[in-house]
Amino acid sequence: MVGVNAAGRPYSLAWAALGVVYVLWGSTYLANRFVIAELPPLFASGVRFLVGGSLLGLLVLVFSGPRAFRMTWPQFGTTALAGLLLPAWGNGLVTIAQQNVASGLAALLIASVPMWIVVLRALTGDRPRRATVGGVGLGVAGLALLLLAGPSAGSGGVFGNAWWGPWLVLIAAVGWASGTFATTRMPAPASPFALAAGQMLIGGAILLAGSVLVGDRPDLAAVDPRAWWAWAYMAVVVSLVAFSAYAYALALLPVSTVATYAYVNPVIAVLLGVLVAGERFSALQLAGGAVVLLAVVVVVASERPRKRQGELATSPP
Repeated sequence: MVGVNAAGRPYSLAWAALGVVYVLWGSTYLANRFVIAELPPLFASGVRFLVGGSLLGLLVLVFSGPRAFRMTWPQFGTTALAGLLLPAWGNGLVTIAQQNVASGLAALLIASVPMWIVVLRALTGDRPRRATVGGVGLGVAGLALLLLAGPSAGSGGVFGNAWWGPWLVLIAAVGWASGTFATTRMPAPASPFALAAGQMLIGGAILLAGSVLVGDRPDLAAVDPRAWWAWAYMAVVVSLVAFSAYAYALALLPVSTVATYAYVNPVIAVLLGVLVAGERFSALQLAGGAVVLLAVVVVVASERPRKRQGELATSPP
């Protein structure tokens, strides 16, 4: 018999939704690789979030009405801060870094987000469990291995293999963690979909403004059709389908279960990078990635009994 939750919804649907999150979010790094090969990273990300935010906002208006977007000034401030830290800082820096970093390596570094959230909690007076602290320490060791190994040789990035690429991804991870942590501690809109639409629109506007400032002038007519398909996949399928599946899974499954995407996504990203893009990794990188993933498993598992909604359920890439 298929299990159901208190609302009478089958858990199988929730697990199916989580599976969608695993695959779609895990594939974003590879799709990003194809996009930035043809389009400037800030321009591509900015337009992607503006389109995705507009589509999601339109759906919220259709199904929930204008009231869903009513916010107090503190709630709007949270939305704006999330837009700055998540789409603009987090995704924007990853997109820039992927010009010099393999998609799989970028995903492994971003997997450190739950560990940074634990660090932020500790800095604000929380006392994580010993197992959690141990997981963070293990993760730091794994990150050190990844950073010491540097970018992948040969097929690491779209344009090259600069030493600063992995470090830029790590800074992006800190932005993701800060944005996620802030939205769990600050007043947020009642509708998570309105919050997501707002932060995508604000983040997209910031990225597009940055694109203008650096002088991006893409020749859209010369862009390879494969890049457009990858961009459309990111803007529509990932922004709408993946986030909706994430929200559905989070409503029915324990947050610690949903947070497992933090260490499943990198595995999918690495496999896709190797199989589709021919990316290769050194033994040191594989060892570091394995240590990081093990650390994230330890952190998520150690937090399970607390059921602290939202603190380890990081936001979508």
